[in-house]
Amino acid sequence: MSHTDSLTPLSRVRLAVDCMGGDHGPSVTLPACQSFLAAHPQAELVLVGTPEGLAPALGWPRCIHVHASEVVSMDDPVEVALRRKKDSSMRVAISQLKAQGEVPAAADACVSAGNTGALMALARYLLKTLDGIDRPAIASVIPNDRGEFTTMLDLGANVDCTAEHLLQFAVMGSALVSAVDGKTEPSVGLLNIGAEAIKGSDVIKQAADLLRAAADDGHLNVYGNVEGNDIFKGTVDIVVCDGFVGNVALKTTEGLASMLAHFIKEEFTRTWWTKLAALVALPVLKRFRARVDPRSFNGAALLGLRGLVFKSHGSADAFAFERALVRAYDAARNRLLDRVRDRIIETLEAMPSAADNASGAPVAA
Repeated sequence: MSHTDSLTPLSRVRLAVDCMGGDHGPSVTLPACQSFLAAHPQAELVLVGTPEGLAPALGWPRCIHVHASEVVSMDDPVEVALRRKKDSSMRVAISQLKAQGEVPAAADACVSAGNTGALMALARYLLKTLDGIDRPAIASVIPNDRGEFTTMLDLGANVDCTAEHLLQFAVMGSALVSAVDGKTEPSVGLLNIGAEAIKGSDVIKQAADLLRAAADDGHLNVYGNVEGNDIFKGTVDIVVCDGFVGNVALKTTEGLASMLAHFIKEEFTRTWWTKLAALVALPVLKRFRARVDPRSFNGAALLGLRGLVFKSHGSADAFAFERALVRAYDAARNRLLDRVRDRIIETLEAMPSAADNASGAPVAA
């Protein structure tokens, strides 16, 4: 049994919430926080925002208010968030994850629906990356045919990746699924244009070699190459790719789900006969909607940082934002940060290729 397997879940979890972020701000984040607290009696929240924004939450149990005088808007450039708005709710919320000398961190994880670029830049600047991780990655889940979820990363943080980066994503994704979904050895697939080893770019082939080496040493459960349709089949628990491919795949998935929902609604409202059929099929339609509703799997993890940061969709409603809070809570409670750190030590430091790459030597093909 590894140290990771013996980690005891936290008895108390405190989340820092950027209440001002997203398209709707406190009108969405506060109701979501209230519902989350009611469902999680062992959770505590650090609500971050302007005094006016947090006013409706005065007197809430298990809540601490931390005031910020500025807000990072959804269209603010990264430079503005980093250099000019130094008292933004986003920045203050992330800073709750940092220990101050002998004083421990005020929160175990942070959740924001704000500007993705600003959130990633601020989190990386304030928290830094873990030893052995070159770049943070964005990871989220997509429903599959098995009635479960496929975790995918990176979803947009890193457009250009080396083979070593893809190995790091696999390590972090394995830790995430292990912590949140309880799977001891989740399977990992490398997204490619074919399952055959001869296919793909040089970077993909090099990454496949690194993943196989990690699997041979018992550090990862590697399935091999997977194709785009395997994401929805549930062939593997984790699909690894660079941020360019991952973001295109994610937006394509969201667009397809929206189109199918529109087509179904259009057909069922075409005539009074089809409207009657819709009433009969209503229970089935509701179940179908619940299975593909993107709100149900809202909450992407920013992995590889010295703190747990979760990104909610900017347009999330209260239900969706609450789901992001739940994902952050589950990750923190099951000590995702410790699991990522342990897997890095067990996997990356044990592999000669990782050391060679860190020293500047090329990765063998």
